[in-house]
Amino acid sequence: MKFYDFTIARLNGEAFDLSQFSGKKVLVVNVASECGLTPQYTELEHLSEEFTSKNVAIVGFPCNDFGGQEPGSAEEIQTFCSTTYGVTFPLTEKIHTVGEHMHPLYHWLTETTGEQVTWNFQKFLIDENGNVVKSLAPSVLPTDPEIVTWLNDGNTNN
Repeated sequence: MKFYDFTIARLNGEAFDLSQFSGKKVLVVNVASECGLTPQYTELEHLSEEFTSKNVAIVGFPCNDFGGQEPGSAEEIQTFCSTTYGVTFPLTEKIHTVGEHMHPLYHWLTETTGEQVTWNFQKFLIDENGNVVKSLAPSVLPTDPEIVTWLNDGNTNN
């Protein structure tokens, strides 16, 4: 399996085929609107704007698995993200990243890395070939030098 083999719905319910990111690096992040880490949306949007011309994409996966911190409807999530943080990068439907109802994409991400999602804003780096490169803790900021270096040239500290 590769990242590009998955399809999920966008917040508006439309099919969102991840194969559209083939050939791009993707930063995958499970997001939540009422988390102490929610201000990371600002940095994620900054990265999205800065790197979009460099074959990089940011994709947010709203998740209510941790502390009930994403309780809103799809419309409420979209409105909050766009009006509060100016988010323009794609957001998917609300999914589960842990537990019995874990989305197949997150099952693949966690099985491939051996890293379970521990909280909102955990990051996964996906290379241009659809392979998982690394999982990064929620506390690692999107503009952390390791992420920015990887987005620029593909190197990470393993």
